[in-house]
Amino acid sequence: MLPHELEAAFSATPAVYFAYGLCEPHGPQNALGLDGLKAHGLAVKAAKRHGGIVAPADFWHVHELGGYAIWSEREIGEVRPWLSAVPPWVHFKNVCYHVRAAEVLGFHAAILLTGHYGPNYLDLRALVDWLQPLSRMRLYGLPDFEANPGFPGDGADGDHAGKVETSQLWALEPACVDPSRLGPAAPGERFAQGADAALADRAAGRKMIAGQVAWLGAKMRELLAAYDPQRPSRLRTFDDVEEFWEQTVRPALADFKSMQPTWYEKEAPDAGSRWRENWRVKGPR
Repeated sequence: MLPHELEAAFSATPAVYFAYGLCEPHGPQNALGLDGLKAHGLAVKAAKRHGGIVAPADFWHVHELGGYAIWSEREIGEVRPWLSAVPPWVHFKNVCYHVRAAEVLGFHAAILLTGHYGPNYLDLRALVDWLQPLSRMRLYGLPDFEANPGFPGDGADGDHAGKVETSQLWALEPACVDPSRLGPAAPGERFAQGADAALADRAAGRKMIAGQVAWLGAKMRELLAAYDPQRPSRLRTFDDVEEFWEQTVRPALADFKSMQPTWYEKEAPDAGSRWRENWRVKGPR
């Protein structure tokens, strides 16, 4: 957007969407960037429909460690994974700086939307709760499946490269899905494909996206209504972010769900697996 377009959009609806995801295997049928493309696509549609501005998408997210490594050993295997992964203390500190940037710009509300699953979204919620007292802007963090409550019993609470995610990406970015690659795949060729991926349907994806966009618009209106210009704004400088991180986040980092060495089905990746290297997390020095 050009500067005058940003100013007009801000004047109309001073709200911002942050979209998070990464490049990660999502079967042979989907672009690896599905998580980020999905979150960004939803945010763009929500902003076009309900107002607001979409921040640049962040395609560096939590992976390779703890339970993520154990999951990857089984679902991806030892092939080249094409991941854009960073550890939790990098990803979540960046999130703090994103919120700070929006606070300084004067936004009234922000939705932080992750398209990447596993337990990282629980840490995002905790981080948003800790940031909120410092920010005049009203904040809400969620995984995209939380905005998809209208499809119970249909797996719409989130899958991985199955019928739900593939349908969503197919609706949002049709050039990023190759339907000729849908269907059964040998274990070494699944590349983390969901077991029900062959059931993906672009029309069903459009229906899901419409419901999610409506949910996001309603949530943003709720946040904007809760904005109070008299609240203190205490997240304005780089030093503010660093102080918050050292005093609030760093002492709790070891307890982040993303940091746990096991939350998947086995104790550790096998010796010799590429996923063993970062499995046991030590954290920042």
